Amino acid sequence: MTTTLEDCRALDAQDPLRSLREHFSLPPGVIYLDGNSLGVLPKAAAARVADVVTREWGTDLIQSWNTASWFDLPQRLGNQLAPLIGAGKDEVVCTDSTSINLYKVLSAALNIAREDSPARTRIVSERSNFPTDLYIAEALCKERGLELVLVEPEDIAASLTTDVAVLMLTHVNYRTGAMHDMAAITAAAHAQGILCVWDLAHSAGAVPVDLNGAGADFSVGCGYKYLNGGPGAPAFVWVHPRHASRFWQPLSGWWGHAAPFAFTPDYQPAPGITRYLCGTQPIISLSALQCGLDVFTAAEALGGMAALRAKSLALTDLFIALVEERCTGHGLGLATPRDHAQRGSQVCLTRDEGAGVNGQGSGAYAIVQALIARGVIGDFRKGDGGTGPHKDILRFGFTPLYIGFEDVWNAVEHLRQVLESGEWQQPAFNQTHAVT
Repeated sequence: MTTTLEDCRALDAQDPLRSLREHFSLPPGVIYLDGNSLGVLPKAAAARVADVVTREWGTDLIQSWNTASWFDLPQRLGNQLAPLIGAGKDEVVCTDSTSINLYKVLSAALNIAREDSPARTRIVSERSNFPTDLYIAEALCKERGLELVLVEPEDIAASLTTDVAVLMLTHVNYRTGAMHDMAAITAAAHAQGILCVWDLAHSAGAVPVDLNGAGADFSVGCGYKYLNGGPGAPAFVWVHPRHASRFWQPLSGWWGHAAPFAFTPDYQPAPGITRYLCGTQPIISLSALQCGLDVFTAAEALGGMAALRAKSLALTDLFIALVEERCTGHGLGLATPRDHAQRGSQVCLTRDEGAGVNGQGSGAYAIVQALIARGVIGDFRKGDGGTGPHKDILRFGFTPLYIGFEDVWNAVEHLRQVLESGEWQQPAFNQTHAVT
């Protein structure tokens, strides 16, 4: 049955989450399908940041560490975030970047695993994991004389051997939107004595996550994607309570000291997750992130993550169906799983090689640029010459906080027009920018 524009408008009218869009500042005429790279500005953020700058910093100055509760902001935001990822109270802090936090937890995980079994000399990860995760793991392996083993998703189970110390995975793959079964994989790893580190950069705020329920060991994630914390927003780090006080993390800065203002010359780690803080915290950025998290607090009254997940699946189902109905014959393929249990909150399309300008490449980059010129903002991820999910990717993120069903219909209509008119072949759309 064909879905019409009128059908989509009716779905928007019936959407119990539609009021959440009012929390965001969306440019007129833009269909924003890139919240999986950078979330939209919460309307409250500009005023909140201005207040932090002009009053808390400008007027109250250093007193604001106490009077405005700057000092415990990483822990307070961690507790606000915790329900979105299945963490408990005082198990999460918002701080630093995903890469830095990964270095902390991967180092700690290796210490624990190899203290218990020195023969464990491998880290296993997915070949198409986000590159920064692989770079951090590679650096630690070189530093410690270990081996980083990269496998395809279907080979993860077979790679869980007794010489593996840590399995490091991103819950939702950044290229394809494919989602791992966290509980099942963690259980399989633990059965072999392997610790699990999960990156939630494309999960937190997009799909329900239950770190404690899955028995995970360590986790990190991003604040500027689905959490809408702003460009370069602080990330977060979670450590299971059974591990939190077992080892120092390697970046043992003063903010993670048990008594930072005692100014002792020796390091004494704070108990629990607080030791995963390092240096003085970025208060302005943390304050902006709080505005993003406040929207999720408001969403709790409307069904919370369960309702957001249901809408996300409906949006992505509709996008897939409309693309396959209206954009046939243009070399598009689907890299994202159809199975709801295996899909995050994005849809990734491939395009056949040789379909680009003059038969060179896929043309995927130029198609995305043509869409952006029309106000439909997605992004492009270059392939590595392989097949299936290793092809060039046209990537579209669906943030149910502010994306509606009419947006989906209009986005696919623009895609259809771009393909059928061939306007993506214009030279301007084939000029590569620094950020793709």
